[in-house]
Amino acid sequence: MPKLYFASPLFTEMEVAFNAQLATRIRQHFPEMDVFLPQEQMAINDKNAYADAKMIAQYDTQAVLKSDVVLAILDGQIIDPGVASEIGVAYQAGIPVIGLYTDVRQQGGTHPQKIAALQEICESQFSYVNLYTVGLIKLNGEIVNSSDQVCAAIERVLQK
Repeated sequence: MPKLYFASPLFTEMEVAFNAQLATRIRQHFPEMDVFLPQEQMAINDKNAYADAKMIAQYDTQAVLKSDVVLAILDGQIIDPGVASEIGVAYQAGIPVIGLYTDVRQQGGTHPQKIAALQEICESQFSYVNLYTVGLIKLNGEIVNSSDQVCAAIERVLQK
């Protein structure tokens, strides 16, 4: 049974709801897949309880290392630091990563005014994602820009 680790921030209602919705879609598409969604792991991620840094790091790292593929949600002002760490663990272990980056500011990449604005300080019309972290994903996986593309990307990386 293939295993997927779902790396995503899980601290707001919006994040938890998005994660649950996408995990449900993945489970429906791949009924034989074991999807590890950290927010469902109440033994370690119940925010009303206590887990110290070492407990969280050991629990989640073990889950990443048992996975065949990692899905990493890259959205936000920056990539969530925990997600970036999970990407690094997966890369070092040779586990493919699919990054999901849905920021709409990537649209209009050839618009002349947007290109010209890049020459003005603080006027970039585009979002920025840490290139080191993106590079780790691209070296052993891929990045998609819509949740509608996730299941096909999972199929591609598992077939390699």
